[in-house]
Formats: sequence, structure tokens, C-alpha cells
Amino acid sequence: MAAMLLGAVVGLAACAPQVPGTAYPPAPQAGAPALPPQPAREKVALLLPLSGPNAALGQPLLNAAQLALFEQGGPGFEFLPRDTGGTPAGAAAAARAAMSEGARILVGPLTAQETAAVAGAARSAGVPVLPFTNDANQAGPEVWPLGLTPEQQVRRVVAAAQGQGVRRFGLAAPDGALGRQMAAALRGAAQDLGLPAPVVELYPAAAAPSLAARDMAPRIAPAPDAAPDAPPGSGVEMLLLGESGARARDFVGGLTGAGAAVPPLRLAGLAVWAYDEGLTQQPALAGAWFPGPDPAAHNQFESRYQAAFGEKPARVAGVAYDAAALAARAMREAAAGGMPRMPVGEIVLGADGALRLNPGGRVQRALAVYALSPGAPAAPVAPAELPGELGY
Repeated sequence: MAAMLLGAVVGLAACAPQVPGTAYPPAPQAGAPALPPQPAREKVALLLPLSGPNAALGQPLLNAAQLALFEQGGPGFEFLPRDTGGTPAGAAAAARAAMSEGARILVGPLTAQETAAVAGAARSAGVPVLPFTNDANQAGPEVWPLGLTPEQQVRRVVAAAQGQGVRRFGLAAPDGALGRQMAAALRGAAQDLGLPAPVVELYPAAAAPSLAARDMAPRIAPAPDAAPDAPPGSGVEMLLLGESGARARDFVGGLTGAGAAVPPLRLAGLAVWAYDEGLTQQPALAGAWFPGPDPAAHNQFESRYQAAFGEKPARVAGVAYDAAALAARAMREAAAGGMPRMPVGEIVLGADGALRLNPGGRVQRALAVYALSPGAPAAPVAPAELPGELGY
């Protein structure tokens, strides 16, 4: 199957209208019967960084989209790969060109800035957009960011921890777009689950993580029994960190150096922790949680991609697969010449598990929860579940 699949996607790449010049069929010979007219094929644009600063991701994204077309596409439409150059202006130009050629859905672009440059014109033209960014601020009518957003990650960790009896949460993160989105998600999750208001510390992005941790340690420490003047938020049971890599290790070192007891304080972070083996060099991070994809679905996608292309997929490839698969489904279910039918409210199986498009551009994903383990791969501690299955 791998050879057949690879041949199919290579053929698709060869047909992609990126290279100037058009091949025309031979003219019919005299006396030969006229060929029946071929029905027009509906078109879906792929807005990809095939050049520019993110060019290394262009081909993996194209590969994943072609895999989705092979597995879930129908005969009535085709993909139009278009190069964004990795810039907002390039993405806007690529989107306009694709829509002028009849593209009914835009798959991509990659970044939040490119998405913002594309969304207005696409919305005016009634063309849905399925970008790869994880910036939830880009969500809106007919624009569904498919990257793993901070809100999705925070809510899954909080729900899993609450299921194990954790009630008091805290957050420490640099004061930026990521930290503010994590804070809003944590406050919203606590309110929806009937939990106490969380302790939130957003510190300057330029601050040393270890110093920020020392400042926060007293705020999350258990209060003395019956102390009427206990500081607000004392007694935090799980602290979420908006840091990764060496900065996460430094923050935790500062926390324990300031006297925080880890455990019983539990730590959690973001999905990028899955790709940083160095985190387990900090002993206090052993057992720390982070969200991630459904392991069974993710492993199956990696196997299919590797069989087709001879290499492991890039991290963002699964998002490109999902966007292309959703576009293929929408085009399959559209009436001839009618509007694409986006599967809003339906559960769809993607590269990393189940997902659901909601009105207003919000996307929900079924995420598992993993725990860091020194000297071993992170192990799932909670299964992949959609937010609707978690009661909020």
C-alpha cells in the first residue's frame, strides 16, 4: 500500500499548478469521435510557505494535505497549492489568486499574522478558512484555527486534575499573548467547574524565571491552619507553567529553592513539553503533566505518513492533514456548485484524534494528558476526551 500511496501523492504533487506552463491534450484527429466534456472540478486552495522563513515546513504540510486527499478526498475536486512566502502580504496575494481561480475553501495559511491578512477577503467572498495557527484570537465566522490552542490545553489539564480531586489551581507565565490566553482559559475552566478562583502570576517576559518563581512561592504555599490572614490563593494544589525548555527548568528550580514542596504541589505545562527530553533533568518535574494528542490516532497517522513519504511527519503536519480532510469532507457533501458544507458541530476523526468545529470559529479537540518520566517516554495518565464529554 505504501508504494501505491506514494505514487498517488507524487502524482498529485506533479499536477499541482505551481510551475508555469500548461500541458494541453493532443488535438483530436480527423474522423475521431469527440471526447465528452469533462465536468468542472471544484477547487480547494492550499496556502503553504513553500519559500521564505518557514519554507522547511512547506513540503511536510503539502505531504500531509495530499495524504488527506488520497484517504478522504473524492473525484469532484482538486487542491491548488499556492506559495505564501511565509509573509502576511504573500498569504493575502496567494489567497486572492486562488479565490479568483475558483477556490471554494482555503486550507492554511500557517501563522496568525498570515491568517489575519487572509480572513477578511475570504469572509467577504464566503470562502471558509482552515488555518494552521493555534492563535484563538484569529477565530471568527468561517475561520477555524486548527492548531492546539492554549485554551484547549489548559482546560484539558484542569478537567483531568479536577477528576482526581484537585480544586485549587495556579498559573505562572510570562506576560504576553500566551500567558494571557492561558490565564483566561484557567479562570474560565475554574468557573465552569465550580472551582475556587485560581492564583495567576503574569511576570515580565524579560524576567528571570527563577526570580519570578521565588516571588510566587509564598502566594501558592499552604496557609497555616485556621490563619485568618492567609494570603489570597494560598493552598494551590496544581501550578500550570507557561514556560518550556530551560526556562521551565529554571522556574521550577527557583520554586523549590524558595521552599515550595514539589510534591505535594503538582506541576503541569503545555503540549510542547512532549518534545523536550531535557525537562526531566529537573527532578521536581518528574510526574509533571502536559496535554497531548490521542496516542492511538497520532501513532496511526505517523505510521501512514512515514509509509508514504519515508520520514516522520513534522509536528504541524497533523494540523495540515486535519484541515485538508475537513475541506475534503465539506466538498464531498456540498451540492454541485453549492456552498461547501463545513461539518460544524460534528465529531470528526483527525490525525491526532477527534475534533469538533463549533460556530464562531472555535475548535475543540480530544486531548489526552501525559506525565513526564525520567529516562522513559511520557506516559498517558488520562485518556483523550472531547470537552463536551467532560461536562463543559
